[in-house]
Amino acid sequence: MSSLVVDLVLCGVAYVVLIYFVATLTKPKISKRGDNNDDGDGGIEDLTPPKIDLPPGIIWPSDGPKTKNPSDPLEV
Repeated sequence: MSSLVVDLVLCGVAYVVLIYFVATLTKPKISKRGDNNDDGDGGIEDLTPPKIDLPPGIIWPSDGPKTKNPSDPLEV
């Protein structure tokens, strides 16, 4: 076997070993003890969106008029 083939085989083996270690080290660790009820980082969670102060004359589409008045037909 030529040295190129040996180098390619060794690089392939190193690649597989590297991917295996990266995959196993980045998996989240599952705790065997306890019921593992992780409710976040503690404190009270506020899931309401923030109130954004808009410039004068600008409204959110949800705050707009609920019905649209039909416009008069145009005469040509």
